[in-house]
Amino acid sequence: MPIRTKRWNDPVEPEDGFRLLICRYRPRGVSKAEETWDATCPALAPSKELHAAAWGKNGPAIAFEEYARRFRQEVQTSSYWIAGLAERVKQGETITLLCSSACVDEARCHRSVVRQMIEAAAAASAPARVLRR
Repeated sequence: MPIRTKRWNDPVEPEDGFRLLICRYRPRGVSKAEETWDATCPALAPSKELHAAAWGKNGPAIAFEEYARRFRQEVQTSSYWIAGLAERVKQGETITLLCSSACVDEARCHRSVVRQMIEAAAAASAPARVLRR
């Protein structure tokens, strides 16, 4: 499926398609003219509390597995966004999910969880194929 993930400051490429920033916080010091994204969706970002727990701001940092589990619970209230993005992907549009410039490990980032959720929603709503003999 045409879903990509990057950091917001990674170079823009023609293959990126629609670039969606899914950060809770807007990057500081970036003017409107310097934005590398087409739209933002903070609803697909971890809550302030979960973000703090992941970074250990109020005690030891939580493990990524716990972070991902809690994040999926939070994002269930944003199923509208997941379904909408899944529909765009099913229609062949490429979506690039963007996260913080500080988030260097995609495998331990909420953008990978959002990607999985969109892929699952697109697959679940795909029309059944009829096999013909």
